[in-house]
Amino acid sequence: MKEIKAIIQTSRLDKVLLALHGIKGLPGRTVSHVHGYRKSDGGPAEDALESEERTKLEIVVKDSDAKKVVAAIVKSARTGGPGDGKIFVMNCEEVVAIRTGKRGSGAV
Repeated sequence: MKEIKAIIQTSRLDKVLLALHGIKGLPGRTVSHVHGYRKSDGGPAEDALESEERTKLEIVVKDSDAKKVVAAIVKSARTGGPGDGKIFVMNCEEVVAIRTGKRGSGAV
């Protein structure tokens, strides 16, 4: 399984969720409103004085779905301008559903 975290512009959230809805069989997703600091004009992020509102999307998927999910996020979140965001893809060793005790892909 893969855990995909995407930091996107908040204004693109509806487009991203619609794109993900078009991928059959995807599990639920978590959406959080976050604030971040980004590098601009080549300067370090710690030089930024003001935070920018962003949205973080988290989803755990089967390995076979990871590339489709990343492609859908990129296509729907991209504006071509600075601050479009980042996507992180990591291995997910285990998932446990608290209510049922199911483990692995059956818990997603």
